This record gives sequence, structure tokens and C-alpha cells, in this order.
Amino acid sequence: MSLHRRHRVAAFAFPGMSPFELGCVIEVFGLPRPEIDRPWYDMVVCGESRAPMRVLGGMSIVAEHGLEVFAEADTLVVTAVPDVLGAVPEALVGALRAAYNRGARLVSICSGAFALAAAGLLDGREATTHWRYARILQQRYPLVRVNPDVLYLDDGRVLTSAGSAAGLDLSLHIVRSDHGSAVANSVARRLVLPPHREGGQAQFIEAAVPEIGEHDGVAAAMAWALDHLAEPITLEELARRAHLSTRSFLRHFGRRAGTSPVRWLIAQRVAASLPLLEGSTLPVEEIAGAVGFDSAVTFRHHFGRAMHTSPSGYRRAFRPAD
Repeated sequence: MSLHRRHRVAAFAFPGMSPFELGCVIEVFGLPRPEIDRPWYDMVVCGESRAPMRVLGGMSIVAEHGLEVFAEADTLVVTAVPDVLGAVPEALVGALRAAYNRGARLVSICSGAFALAAAGLLDGREATTHWRYARILQQRYPLVRVNPDVLYLDDGRVLTSAGSAAGLDLSLHIVRSDHGSAVANSVARRLVLPPHREGGQAQFIEAAVPEIGEHDGVAAAMAWALDHLAEPITLEELARRAHLSTRSFLRHFGRRAGTSPVRWLIAQRVAASLPLLEGSTLPVEEIAGAVGFDSAVTFRHHFGRAMHTSPSGYRRAFRPAD
């Protein structure tokens, strides 16, 4: 999506909500970013009323805009609903339908998927929500193909994400779609987050390399691996650089990174390929070798599992427009 003008992102707020998800959206789309040399998003918060709303944490917030502004935004974000077992406010449902009919992009975080479902916008689509609510969403809206095992799903103009923090993953994905991976990586660095997390809700997924502390051999081995992704990297070599036995390294690595060294390496190599796919015309075969895959076939396999598209498809979709 070209953002040569100010693209408006509107988030829905309601009494009793948790401010965390709303804060995540504001942090990504509402924070000024003078380091990025292009128009950034115009972020607004909207509600059914402009009266002060009591939210979790013992504080109140005031939405400066009503649902008429929400319905007119370019991207509409529903961070949650008041009650996953109750009715979704009719005014919200109407605003979502009106926005979708005129071509807007609709986004849900956590239980916000119930609002999109109530508007009929998830019928026949694959969608996700917090794993705690997945069965309820499927029971209440049987036409939705609920997938509880992913962090987020992008179905064109309708995007859904899992529990609270997955909203950050989806928000970074949206930035990547709009501006390319270089800008998304810059935003992720400012948030101190990995720009892309592979995996699902059932596991603690690949983590960024932590700060290296004293005697932190695992982090040192991870940092070394990132500097040598193009080379063959064995488990034994990583363990040696961590000054640990192979068995101890596997145990400590799993505790620190939440995954195995092999899966972590694959995720880092896929991530390293993104700017090459966007910013160069190198053949896929050369990119595969440049990030450490032994063949283009292996690269395409792991890239498809991580990104749900092919390297060539990613290049077509995510290369920034001239």
C-alpha cells in the first residue's frame, strides 16, 4: 500500500478495556518517527462516546473522536471487545461494515476478532484470536475458519492476531507491507523486538539475541552465528563457542531462546533474506547461498513455512514502490 499521504489508523476504545493493546497500536502507528523519511501514519483513538472511560489499572481515558471518524479511517483496529460471550455494540458493527464496503483495511487484536465476526467479515475466512477464546469464536461464528495456532493472519484487507503481544507482531507486519522490511526493522529495533517472529501461540517462539552478560556463552554463540550466517554452522561449533558440551548447550539454548538452535538458525536466515529480496535483483539461488541455505530448494521450503509465501511472491509483494 502506497503511503505518499497520511494514512489514518483508527483504534476503537471502550470502558473497561485493558490499555495494553491500545498502547501497542499507538506505539507502532502513533509515535512520531522523524528517522523515517516518508509520511508516517495519522493515528487516532475513537469511541462510542467522548466521555471519560474508566479502563483497567485505575485510570480513565478520553477518545477524541467518535465512530464516524473510526468508520472513515484507512485502517481500523479493534483491540478487544467488552465481552466475548456478549453482543458486540451495534454501532461498532455498523462502522466496520461501512468501512469494509468502501475498501478500508480491518485489523483485530486478541478478542477484537469477535467484532469482525459479528460484522460478518470473517465468514469463510481463516482467522485467529487468543487461544483462550478460539473455541468460543468457532462456536459463536461457525462460518469462520478459526486457526488458534498462529500469531496473526493476513487475508488481504482483513487481518487478525492472537493474544495481546501478537498485536505488535501484526502491527510490524502491516508496517512491512506498507513500507518494506527496512522500515519495519527500524521500528522493531526502536521497540527492542525481533522484526519477524516465526511460530505459533503454543510455544515461546524464536527470540532476538539478548544482551551478552558475563559468562553468557549461549548469547555469545548466537551473536557469532548472526555474523556468520552465510557459512555452514553446526551444533558442535555453536556449543564450542559457548564453551559448553553439546548436551548442556542444547539445554541452555532452549531455556534462553525458547526453541532449538536449528530452528533459530533457520528463522535468522529467513529474516536475513528479506532485505535482499526487497532491495536487490539477485536471483533466489544466490540469496539462498548468501544467507546460508545449502540450496534454493531448501530456502524455498523454509521460507514458505515461515512467511506463508514463496521468496518470489514475497519479492513481488514487499518490494517498495518507486
